[in-house]
Amino acid sequence: MNFEFSEEHKLIADSARDFAEQYIRPHVTDWDEAQHFPKDVLQKAGDMGFMGIFIPEEYGGSGLGYHEYVAIIQEISKVDPSIGLSVAAHNSLCTGHIFYFGNEQQKKKWLPKLASGQWIGAWGLTEHNTGSDAGGMNTTATKDGDYYILNGSKNFITHGISGNIAVVIARTGEKGDSHGMSAFVVERGTPGFSSGKKEDKLGMRASETAELIFDQCRVHKDNMLGSEGEGFVQSLKLLDGGRISIGALSLGIAKGAYEAALKYSKERVQFGKPISSFQGVSFKLSDMATEIQASELLVHKAASMKNKGEKVTTTGAMAKMYSSEACVRIANEAVQIHGGYGYIKEYPVEKFYRDSKLCTIGEGTTEIQKLVIARNILK
Repeated sequence: MNFEFSEEHKLIADSARDFAEQYIRPHVTDWDEAQHFPKDVLQKAGDMGFMGIFIPEEYGGSGLGYHEYVAIIQEISKVDPSIGLSVAAHNSLCTGHIFYFGNEQQKKKWLPKLASGQWIGAWGLTEHNTGSDAGGMNTTATKDGDYYILNGSKNFITHGISGNIAVVIARTGEKGDSHGMSAFVVERGTPGFSSGKKEDKLGMRASETAELIFDQCRVHKDNMLGSEGEGFVQSLKLLDGGRISIGALSLGIAKGAYEAALKYSKERVQFGKPISSFQGVSFKLSDMATEIQASELLVHKAASMKNKGEKVTTTGAMAKMYSSEACVRIANEAVQIHGGYGYIKEYPVEKFYRDSKLCTIGEGTTEIQKLVIARNILK
């Protein structure tokens, strides 16, 4: 395994870091307080090539690999995980689903708008009564000539209000049948397609989360990705790679919290010396630094396998599970090192603490990752 990144990789990471410092950092607190989703910043990210990272240049993307993808998400998330989440969800879910499973006509129609950031994408799988049990969904797509009529709703959807386009998984067969669900592309403005309430969240507050509602929504058969009955299987394959996104997001949060704690520990003086000189603090920092290294190795191993076209189901789940749980522990310790100051909004670690928890839930909970890993190692 090669542990050296190319000069191009380093330049891309630097550009993502500069972008985050210029366009995101000055607004982090205000966006968090107001739950403001800065759609214009995502469009600027599109100008930088960050909204179609692994999409080939022929479709308007940057044509980069997954190591670069991890670097971009990580650098943005070190400044504001909310924006890192939005960029990751746009790339890996909506845009990724169309790229991996759409036909040539569909790719040419939608990918250039998504990759440029002109359009923001949403992806709808989860429903109110079906979280981890996604196969038990109630949203239906009933065939009517050349159209399918969608009825139902999706919740906890990133960009559920501001998204210009959504890839939606709906039931076209029997409930619970893994081959009874299909994927549809639904553009904003389609009659019968609307948004519900915006969720008031603990963390990731600048990343918009809302319902998608379908009421007799007519979608042409040409908007189906792949064939009827393939939607759920497509989603599982997509989530294999999507878990690399959450790994990168977790890495960014962990590094942001660790770097803030490290800096504070060197500046904060108690009993006549910096608190970093006390073993109780230095050992915490040692554990944090080690867990970050371990997370990074796992995430980049999964990225390397994805670049080579290898199956990443197990490694992706391991990377997501370990890095997400590690980032929660690291954010918690960062608050502890700050003491009382870690509990107030003047310092960045309380936000990292709130934002970190989503990583153990989104795109498959830690428990689901363990099921995936166990199923594969026990074959």
